[in-house]
Amino acid sequence: MRIRVTLAAVLVVGFALVAGALVLVALLGSVLTDQVCRAAQDRAAQLAAAPAAVAGPSSTEIVQVIDRAGHVTGGGSRLASPGTGCVRVEPPGHGEDFVFAAAVVPSGGEVVVGRPLVDVLDSTRFVRRVLVVGVPLMAVIVAGVTWVVTGRVLAPVTAIRREVDAISATELHRRVPARRADEIGRLARTMNRMLDRLQRAQQSQNRFVSDASHELRSPIAAIRQHAEVALAHPERTGVGELAATVLAEDLRMQHLVDDLLQLARSDEQRSAPPDLPVDLDDLVLAEAKTLRAATSVAVDTTAVSAGQVRGDEAQLARLVRNLGSNAARHARTGISFGVAEADGVVVLTVSDDGPGIPAADRERVFERFVRLDAARTRNIGDAGDLGDTGGAGSAGGAGGAGLGLAIAAGIVDRHRGAIRVTGRSTLEVRLPAVSACSNSGRSAGEG
Repeated sequence: MRIRVTLAAVLVVGFALVAGALVLVALLGSVLTDQVCRAAQDRAAQLAAAPAAVAGPSSTEIVQVIDRAGHVTGGGSRLASPGTGCVRVEPPGHGEDFVFAAAVVPSGGEVVVGRPLVDVLDSTRFVRRVLVVGVPLMAVIVAGVTWVVTGRVLAPVTAIRREVDAISATELHRRVPARRADEIGRLARTMNRMLDRLQRAQQSQNRFVSDASHELRSPIAAIRQHAEVALAHPERTGVGELAATVLAEDLRMQHLVDDLLQLARSDEQRSAPPDLPVDLDDLVLAEAKTLRAATSVAVDTTAVSAGQVRGDEAQLARLVRNLGSNAARHARTGISFGVAEADGVVVLTVSDDGPGIPAADRERVFERFVRLDAARTRNIGDAGDLGDTGGAGSAGGAGGAGLGLAIAAGIVDRHRGAIRVTGRSTLEVRLPAVSACSNSGRSAGEG
């Protein structure tokens, strides 16, 4: 880049200097020639007023007196016929150009005066020699100045490049210098913000791996513990009891691995979900039916009305299932679902009568492996063992792996929606509704 900028500057300035030099020489020659012309005209007018004052030949001028018949007084051939202006002629025997001007004699005839252009030619030749040396010298100076200035301007960029090149995956805490207030300073601050995002992503990934390892260790340790007890004291542990324990812990691991796989796929899939109409109210009613069969809490669906969105039906079903299981886990006696469409948005609400979510934790509950249960315990028999939100310290101290709401938030984000905690223990999801023309087409097809 430094070389390209220097070369571009030299070419532009060099072209401008050469063009300017040519124009300067042309203008200088024209101005000096005009001056000689005016001097010749003044001299001719002076001699025309007093023809007797015409002197003999001179090295500084040529004078010819022309009679009425057009003959040169004193013999010889006429050198020029300038008329009312000036003409440039090289007289025989002089070896240089002259400028001739004429003036009318009152008694008849005219006086022609020629002035040499030797001074004009010498001046223009001198200027050309100066420019032949000066233009390349100026180009060299411009190249040197451009090289130095460009180097100083790009020095911070070089420092940024070296610093970024030295930053490894284990040193994402390092930052590039960003003390300047110009474009390079803004570039440095942009790179620092990028490094902040990379550092947060790495920390999140490391925390994710650590939490996943921690969650997987618990069922593995439980299985190992019961197996060791069964081996050491076979008379105390029956095959059925051991099999039930192993099966329960295996189901817990399966749920956790399924959630981890879902999160991994969500991170990899950045494209929009399928653009297919999905009846969100049907998914909610199906989940309510499942919860009534699997739990003892009352499930209220009186607030569920028609609501159709576009997206992936399987993912939206997973969203409803996670929200329903989370509410069932923390509810004391009942949960309620609501679906409503207004102003082109379908609003899904899921509420429970549990202890609720503290206001300070209403953003954090959508992060991965976040559980508000103080004891980090879980009830193996909980429906689905999906992520958890509100109801910190809920009855029984049961908690999930802290992934359910993170998965739900990812699904909502992929469907260009928003999820938040409203009130004490209500989760609200807002998704774009199917357009009116799509609804009309669907109804006509069904009819």
